Amino acid sequence: MSDELRRVVERWHQLPLDHALSRMPAVRLVVQQLADRVAGARGAPSRDVPDLGPAVVMDQLAVMVHDLFVTRPGTDPATVAADLAGIRHSL
Repeated sequence: MSDELRRVVERWHQLPLDHALSRMPAVRLVVQQLADRVAGARGAPSRDVPDLGPAVVMDQLAVMVHDLFVTRPGTDPATVAADLAGIRHSL
C-alpha cells in the first residue's frame, strides 16, 4: 500500500499546475472520505478537511492514509491501495 501512495504522490508532483487543479476535486473527495472514516473510528463528528491547494493535498492524503491504519488497524490495505490507484489512474 505504501508503494501505491508513493506512486500517487510522485505522479501528482509531475503534473502541470492547471491539470493538478482540475483533478483537485477528485483527490479532495478521497481525502475527505478517509477523514470521515478516521473520525467515525474515533467516535468524533466528521469535519471538513480544509482546501490548502495542490501543493499540500498529497500531504493531506498521506496523513489520512496513515491515520486510517492507526485508528482502524483492521482496514484492508488492498482496498486503500485500490482507491489510491484510482486516483493515480485519473491523473
